[in-house]
Amino acid sequence: MGRDSHLYRGDQAVGVGARLKQVTRGVKRELAVYRLVMVDSRTPRPAKILLGLAIGYLVMPFDLIPDFIPVIGQLDDILIVPGLVLLALRMIPKAVVDDCRAKVENADKPNL
Repeated sequence: MGRDSHLYRGDQAVGVGARLKQVTRGVKRELAVYRLVMVDSRTPRPAKILLGLAIGYLVMPFDLIPDFIPVIGQLDDILIVPGLVLLALRMIPKAVVDDCRAKVENADKPNL
């Protein structure tokens, strides 16, 4: 296989499977952060609502624009969820997000 079948980070080749695992772990970590942010008392109510809407839209069995409509059907998923999350994160104090990220990262570390 040629150079095109792998992603490269520096001099190290990262296979597609390894990269997919990294992305999956990152998404799980961010969802854990958002879950903590939503229950934190310092998070403004509008931000909690927006995060709830984003998660609800993600798991909703139907879309506002059906996926069988070419391009636009998939585009709504790609734009709506991240848009709601980014809007919510702008409303949340940075200290809250940083604290929640630290809690998630500390929970991921093995106890020695």
